[in-house]
Amino acid sequence: MNPQELKSILSAGLLSFPVTDFNAQGDFNRAGYIKRLEWLAPYGASALFAAGGTGEFFSLAASEYSEIIKTAVDTCATSVPILAGVGGSTRQAIEYAQEAERLGAKGLLLLPHYLTEASQDGVAAHVEAVCKSVNIGVVVYNRNVCRLNAPLLERLAERCPNLIGYKDGLGDIELMVSIRRRLGDRFSYLGGLPTAEVYAAAYKALGVPVYSSAVFNFIPKTAMDFYHAIAREDHATVGKIIDDFFLPYLDIRNRKAGYAVSIVKAGAKIAGYDAGPVRAPLTDLTGEEYDMLAALIDKQGAQ
Repeated sequence: MNPQELKSILSAGLLSFPVTDFNAQGDFNRAGYIKRLEWLAPYGASALFAAGGTGEFFSLAASEYSEIIKTAVDTCATSVPILAGVGGSTRQAIEYAQEAERLGAKGLLLLPHYLTEASQDGVAAHVEAVCKSVNIGVVVYNRNVCRLNAPLLERLAERCPNLIGYKDGLGDIELMVSIRRRLGDRFSYLGGLPTAEVYAAAYKALGVPVYSSAVFNFIPKTAMDFYHAIAREDHATVGKIIDDFFLPYLDIRNRKAGYAVSIVKAGAKIAGYDAGPVRAPLTDLTGEEYDMLAALIDKQGAQ
């Protein structure tokens, strides 16, 4: 799959980021991960991102990363494209990118670089170096310390033909409008704020109809129903699902930093696809919070 083919796929449909399965000791659980991917793949997501933020990329050893990406690629070879999360320092990100390409990933999600603040030019140089290290398509994730503006993204688009996507995790509407207007159809644009469904209608109005769903990990039918309601501008259905599920869900998620991942793993367990605990520095939901989430999921009906 060449970068332009991947761009076309990412420009329509729902995207999702499977959690990474760990056993009780915190080690990668390959069998559980295969079972998860086999369950999720038929629901209709356009692409799945392995070892992304929801997949706890930040906690993985290099050897685990290779096994996770290979497992995802092999399991979904005939069903849905796999993109791999990459990040860390520039040299680390390049190593991850080249390994993901070698293992058959169709594209990459370039996560923000590690720890240090950097100038816009420095961040752009980081993105360019990673893009030029591979031939597959790259989506850059504007979030946290990665805050590329429209002129720099335009420069990167000229220098890196395989930079085919922009994922927004900042929620800066002025910046998003300036990027969308300046770059036009050069990129596939993805909504990437935590619990992106809450922002989906607003982003669609900005010309960003595609987003990544974390709740697809445990209520895939509801996640797809919501996406289709957004696409057809069925405001009644959108409002009902936001009121019945997403707003009370956010009340639990917002209790602690890092719960955007923890609550998804809890949801997967409730759905019958236990992915094990989150790794430090994240913490799992309390028993009370878990029960609150279970009651909320039960209200959504069979998936």
